[in-house]
Amino acid sequence: MYNKITKIALTLIVIMSIQSCDDYLDILPEGQENSENFFNTPEDYDAALIGVYDLLSTTYLNNILGEIASDNSLCGGESPTDVLDWQQIDDMIHTADNGALRNVFQWMYAGISRANYIVEFQDNIDFDGKEQLLAENLFLRSYYYFELVKFFGDVPLYTDGRITIEETQSIDRTPKAAIYARLEVDLMNAITELPWTQSQNGRATKGAALALLGKIYLYQEKYTEAAQTFNQVINSGQYQLVNNFGTIFLNSNENNQESVFEVQYFGGEGAGFGCFQCVEGNIAVGFMGPRFRGGNFSPYTSGFSFNVPVQGVVDLYQTGDTRLAATVLDINAFVASRPDVIFNEGSEHTGYFNLKYIPYAEANLQDVNLTHSNNYRAIRYADILLMAAEANLRAPSPIANPQTFLDAIRDRAFGNTTNRIPATLENVLAERRLELAGEGHRFFDQVRTGQTSSIPGFSTGKNELFPIPRIEIELAGNRWIQNSGY
Repeated sequence: MYNKITKIALTLIVIMSIQSCDDYLDILPEGQENSENFFNTPEDYDAALIGVYDLLSTTYLNNILGEIASDNSLCGGESPTDVLDWQQIDDMIHTADNGALRNVFQWMYAGISRANYIVEFQDNIDFDGKEQLLAENLFLRSYYYFELVKFFGDVPLYTDGRITIEETQSIDRTPKAAIYARLEVDLMNAITELPWTQSQNGRATKGAALALLGKIYLYQEKYTEAAQTFNQVINSGQYQLVNNFGTIFLNSNENNQESVFEVQYFGGEGAGFGCFQCVEGNIAVGFMGPRFRGGNFSPYTSGFSFNVPVQGVVDLYQTGDTRLAATVLDINAFVASRPDVIFNEGSEHTGYFNLKYIPYAEANLQDVNLTHSNNYRAIRYADILLMAAEANLRAPSPIANPQTFLDAIRDRAFGNTTNRIPATLENVLAERRLELAGEGHRFFDQVRTGQTSSIPGFSTGKNELFPIPRIEIELAGNRWIQNSGY
């Protein structure tokens, strides 16, 4: 979907830039006349929508930071100063000058800006399929905004069109409650126009929009609404758990029956370390692989040893839980079975690597560490079942049986029905960690459920949110108040 041809097409029509030299919101095209006259055919709208989807590739950073910031893993890398921005987040000593956090802020707003470009010109022409296209656009904009709120809390809300640099001087941060309210409306509107299935992998569906809406309710502690929304996804019959947990994250099993929304990555187009947002491959994958030096380590390839799982999370898996072997690569056991394999230990070496998103040897181009094709399973059906179980446990009047949802997860994990446990809130939250380890959800789960005491260096009242990048505050005329503690 996000291939070289569409990317070149977007460049030729000069729709917008990913980011500017001056400000993340300065997306005015090189030729203003071309911009104003662009939306003349259905193909123009679809090309612009592909541009909105394209920024999903940058969410690799959100996902790896969601693990590094949590108690699931250590930053790793070659040394304690390797990718210092990540190291600081791991140690909870990050500041408003952290470059990784500025990238998250910029890239999510770049996606929003592209979506707003379509909104600004949505009434230019009418055509068959337009309502569905606009619904996909609303879903994507909501997805980017949800990421921003997770990281930063209150952020500026722009919904009507492109924002000029001058306008940023007069727009304040919007309370997250107001942002969530707008996302609820946008997603409910999108749900009515989206189909349950799409002919092209990666496009937003009714199930994806319902899932995101349910998650937004859950983050606001609107448990009844969350339970009702997740129930629609579950009762739709569109999704089911993959029988063998070990196959979920294989490159050969992408967009499977458990995938509700999946970010599509493409290994056939390279980029470079000077432009991470330009790449079409999953950058996080290359960063997380072992530092192999020699021998037969097929089917994997070498990486930079970041985001290494800790012993504490490995020890949580019970004997017989098939998820452990599919979640964590035990490098010592791997080498024991292949004595010719040689690898270098990186910083904070634990002996474990994230197997869900390990780099595979493939025909990727240019820098092999930047162009891996591993799709990101952004929303899995298993995640929905666990969120539904939590919502029903917390709701004043449950509308579904949380035990049924937890049993389905445990039965798949152990391959039998003899390892079921009571569906208490404590057990459901613990099961989320086991089921979703390595997928980028852990830190945000810890924050929203108040389980942050196990995060090394975490300061209550401060580290629940990340700081608004200092330079963005300055570019907005210093009118935005920084998050507490920064």
